[in-house]
Amino acid sequence: MPAVHALVGSDSFLQLEAVRRIAASLGKDAQRIDFDGETAQVADVLDEVRSFSMFAGSKLVVVRSGEEFISRFRENMEEYVANPVDSATLVLRCKTLPGNQRISKLIAKHGKVEPCEPPKDRDLARWVIDRAKTAHKTQIDPPAASLLADLVGADLGRLDNEIAKLALMTTGRVTEKEVNVSVVFQREQEMWHMTDELTAGHVDKALERWRQLLSSDPSTEFRAVTWLTIWLEKAVKAQRLKKQRINPAAIAKELRIWPAHNVDALLRTADKLGDRGLADALDLLADLDHRSKSGLGEASDNVERFMLSLAT
Repeated sequence: MPAVHALVGSDSFLQLEAVRRIAASLGKDAQRIDFDGETAQVADVLDEVRSFSMFAGSKLVVVRSGEEFISRFRENMEEYVANPVDSATLVLRCKTLPGNQRISKLIAKHGKVEPCEPPKDRDLARWVIDRAKTAHKTQIDPPAASLLADLVGADLGRLDNEIAKLALMTTGRVTEKEVNVSVVFQREQEMWHMTDELTAGHVDKALERWRQLLSSDPSTEFRAVTWLTIWLEKAVKAQRLKKQRINPAAIAKELRIWPAHNVDALLRTADKLGDRGLADALDLLADLDHRSKSGLGEASDNVERFMLSLAT
């Protein structure tokens, strides 16, 4: 396992999938620590990767907004990447990382640079077919994959959600008919309604929607962390764009928020939580996800625990 990973691209779903894959390779007892690259100090991050875990066999340190962190501490990071420790794995989640930069070349030499960009529109159907086979153990016919790609577009999290539902509805093979007769966006819309309630500060109503989702589709608990993480990261990005004096309509367009007026509530949530609160919420979500996958509590209960933390 490489000691340093750079996950480079704009797609949060691919980055989160890569982090989970790396975490799984380290074993269930791996300790995970998350940092926000815009506010973290290099000494804190490097202290974590260089110190041994007291209660776990290995350590995973994840830095969000890695490009900002590298920009602030380029010399320190170049020095570390050139000679990384082998007792911890450092993951830098970067929106961009030009290949001609020294830090990128060093990571490629001593670790791994992994692209996290969604496929082009012409390649989406192939991605759907491959994802159905590898992640959901089902076969989807090419016409069905093309129809699903046309309906959803290049939002890989939404595509994966639909593939998961279709895999549960069928017996190993998804046809165009199944895609046509399924309520393509029903669960997705319900999940967004749940996060809308969180955005509005209605934790009790969000919990009610969550329990309804679980009763109608128990597999929802395994996808909830991805949706909640994407929601929180949108709040972080919305707050960042607001600080750059970008107007709400432009923020909604940039973050693909529809209807656009929902961005106002998202900005209020970001303001309420603040930089520290958003970072803490993301850290808590990562920790609860790790606990669920390690058998420390039921995934559904951990999701409820996260929602209740937002009410405090």
